[in-house]
Amino acid sequence: MRLPSMSQPFLLAPIAECPPGPPGAQVRLAVLGARGVGKSAMIVRFLTKRFIGDYEPNTGNLYSRLVHLDGDHVAVQIQDTPGCIQVQEDCVQVLDSLSRCVKWAEGFLLVYSITDYSSYQSVQPLYQHIRKVHPDARTPVIIVGNKADLLHARQVQAKEGLQLADELGSLFLEISTSEDSQGVCDVFQYLCKEVSKLQHAGSTDRRRSSIIPRPKSPNMQDLKRRFKQALSSKVK
Repeated sequence: MRLPSMSQPFLLAPIAECPPGPPGAQVRLAVLGARGVGKSAMIVRFLTKRFIGDYEPNTGNLYSRLVHLDGDHVAVQIQDTPGCIQVQEDCVQVLDSLSRCVKWAEGFLLVYSITDYSSYQSVQPLYQHIRKVHPDARTPVIIVGNKADLLHARQVQAKEGLQLADELGSLFLEISTSEDSQGVCDVFQYLCKEVSKLQHAGSTDRRRSSIIPRPKSPNMQDLKRRFKQALSSKVK
C-alpha cells in the first residue's frame, strides 16, 4: 500500500501566534491522517480548549504557541496536514510537500477515526513513510483513535488499534476530541515531552562527541629509565 499524491500542494506557512522561542526550546509536531478524522479539531482543542466540530478542508496550517511544560515555557509548532491520505492501489508516490512536512517534524500523531475503517488502514503506510525519513526508532510516533464517543458508529475496535501499535512499536490511545479536552491535552503534552527528551539526549551526545580526550601525561619515571638505558648502551 502506498500513499496517494495530493491534488493541491500545501506550504509550511507559519501563523504569527507567539514570538519565536529561544534556541533549543522549540518542539515541532505534525498531525497526519485521512480526511475527516478530526486533526484540526484536535489541534484547536489542545491550544484553545475549545471544540469546533466543522472545518473547511485546510491547506496545511502551522500553529505556533507557547506551552507550559514541566515548569518551562516551550515554543510548540504543530503542522496540520490536508485530509488527503487514502489507501489506493494505483498510487505511486508521496507528494513532496508531505515529505517535507515529515522531514521537518520531530514528533508525530497519526490519527484515524474509529468510525472510518479506511482511515485506520492509512495509518500503517504513513508510519512506514515516517520511518523512511526518520530511521531512528526513537522519533516518537503516537497512534490516536479519535471520535471514541461515537460508539454506535464504531468500525475499528480498540484491540485493532492496540494490535497495530504493538506491531509498529508505537503508543496507542483512543480519545474523544469533542468530549475529553484533558485526553487531547495529555496526548500532545506526552508527545512534547518525548520530543524534548530526544532533543536533550541529542545535545548531550553532541557535547560528548565534541570533547577531545586530553593526552595522557608522560610517565617521567619511565622516560628516565629509557634515557638511562639509551646512555648505557652508548657507553658500551
